[in-house]
Amino acid sequence: MKPNTRRTKVNRKVITIVSGLPRSGTSLMMQMLEAGGMPIVTDNVRKADDDNPRGYYEFEKVKTIKNDSSWLPSCYDKAVKMVSELLYHLPSDHTYQVIFMKREMKELLASQGVMLKRLGRKGSNLDEEKMARSFEKHLQNMEKWLSTQSHFEVLYLTYNDIVRDPLTCTQLVNHFLGGSLHEQKMAQVVESSLYRQRSETAIQPKDYANDEEEEVKKQLEDLGYL
Repeated sequence: MKPNTRRTKVNRKVITIVSGLPRSGTSLMMQMLEAGGMPIVTDNVRKADDDNPRGYYEFEKVKTIKNDSSWLPSCYDKAVKMVSELLYHLPSDHTYQVIFMKREMKELLASQGVMLKRLGRKGSNLDEEKMARSFEKHLQNMEKWLSTQSHFEVLYLTYNDIVRDPLTCTQLVNHFLGGSLHEQKMAQVVESSLYRQRSETAIQPKDYANDEEEEVKKQLEDLGYL
């Protein structure tokens, strides 16, 4: 298990971003960072529920990043959660360490489906296979774009790996963030009982249609992340 990382020059003041698609394990990572001793940024506007019984660890102002970034300095040396689509709008005059969470696509879509049903929302009009390839293409584009941004450092992890081997993953995270976190406490946060959408069969991405990009955004909006 060797998650992909890209290291770049870091300024003294850094903002740690936990990102990824909804239901990829971003809330779990925020919980792990908090347990490890890292200050986090959250307003608790979105309350804990059956989908995230320990809370969402979200900060509503991240949704305004396209038009308002004045709040970013308050996040220096702290961790804030942000859905992947919003990373494009982060201004380049700050330095970011991004922990980018991924998850087996069939599990991720199943978990999103349960969440949409609970929220009473429809989500995207795409079927599961098309939604899968749209999300996969979104992730490919995001990773390619991040690799060209000198103000980003990125660590890629999967929810599946964290559940299987939490201590190894916490060691990777701690090293990436500078080595000052309590690894054992981070690992203890992980509970396999929360791993409720398991899948043995992966959905393979196919060709991507540009008009499906809007469906991705609709899905994210209905899930409450945009």
